[in-house]
Amino acid sequence: MKITSPEILNIRSEFPVLDQQVNGHPLTYLDNAATTQKPQRVIDALTNYYSKDNANIHRGIHTLAERATKAFEQTRTSLAQFIHASEKEEIIFTRGVTESVNLVAASFGKAFIKSGDEIILSGLEHHSNIVPWQLMAEERGAIIKVIPVHEDGTLDLPAYHHLLSNGRTKLVAVNHASNALGTINPVREIISAAHQNGAVVFIDGAQGVAHLPVDVQVLDCDFYAASGHKMYGPTGVGFLYGKRKWLDAMPPWQSGGEMIREVRFTKTTFNDIPYKFEAGTPNIADVVALHEAIQFIQTLGKPFIAAHEGDLLTYAANLLQDIKGIRFFGQAAEKVSVLSFTIDGLHHFDVGQLLDAKGIAVRTGHHCTQPLMERFGIEGTIRASFSVYNTFEEAEALASALKKITEKIK
Repeated sequence: MKITSPEILNIRSEFPVLDQQVNGHPLTYLDNAATTQKPQRVIDALTNYYSKDNANIHRGIHTLAERATKAFEQTRTSLAQFIHASEKEEIIFTRGVTESVNLVAASFGKAFIKSGDEIILSGLEHHSNIVPWQLMAEERGAIIKVIPVHEDGTLDLPAYHHLLSNGRTKLVAVNHASNALGTINPVREIISAAHQNGAVVFIDGAQGVAHLPVDVQVLDCDFYAASGHKMYGPTGVGFLYGKRKWLDAMPPWQSGGEMIREVRFTKTTFNDIPYKFEAGTPNIADVVALHEAIQFIQTLGKPFIAAHEGDLLTYAANLLQDIKGIRFFGQAAEKVSVLSFTIDGLHHFDVGQLLDAKGIAVRTGHHCTQPLMERFGIEGTIRASFSVYNTFEEAEALASALKKITEKIK
């Protein structure tokens, strides 16, 4: 039995939602790959904006507007520093990864994808990093190719290099880490190979940005996207990083206020980046609060977060491996803190409900990765995903509950 350190317990105390009972049991929240909980400082930032600074941004000259604009743009600067962008103008605020993918698919696709071009995706992708490319490919006459997945949940890199070798690939879109299996992809190698073959790379960082070091200049990715709600921030806000050369060359995606420079009935000229891609009144409050989420991560440090989550992952996997009929999916050597598994004789949905009855929140189903589930010949898995505020005692609670559940089917 491992005892959680006072330092982790102190961090945990910053998350008010965790201090409750569910179905008569202390809440054990293990659905962090779906969304992380929010520290009090993020909640306070939202309240403070609406209580003291509520105003539209960029155009107002009164005090509230200036304060709101300053706070909004402070988050852009913080994000640029957080992922080491070369300039803050390369940060576009979106609703999250899904909107970021749609933006690049529509805008980059319109400008640069032509009939016969190839787009490479991986078999690990979330639906959000599949469907927008499919729609764009259908519209532009492009062809989608897929990197196969090995039995251990890693990508078949020789197959990827073979796909690139014909010289027709225009864009590669892969995730930094798999939401369903936890696999950390070798994105530097993927990006380098793509560039050597003249292709542009989009990285879905939804599962990467809160756990892994991200330096977009070192990675040399062309686009990188993340969602605030998976990095301790609010829902409904995220960002797209893009190299200036691409953002400048891409046409606007949505039109309206803020993204324009001048409007005449005869002709409209568009604003500079980032505003060219930020039409209308943005999600100001959540962007402002996202700054506090970034500060939370930076204060703890990603090495500290990764170390604790890695310890939890190893501890939980060791506890669960003796459960009768359990089968793990995703055995990559490099993983974020995701345990994905099935139990013989039990439907994943039923297990999820039985765990919920004991106050344990996990995710069940295909995790918006149906092609990946089909590759393994299953409908879905039970997924327990850990964050920095989770404890060893919670891993033990999960193992104990699963053992009791499986005993009932003997």
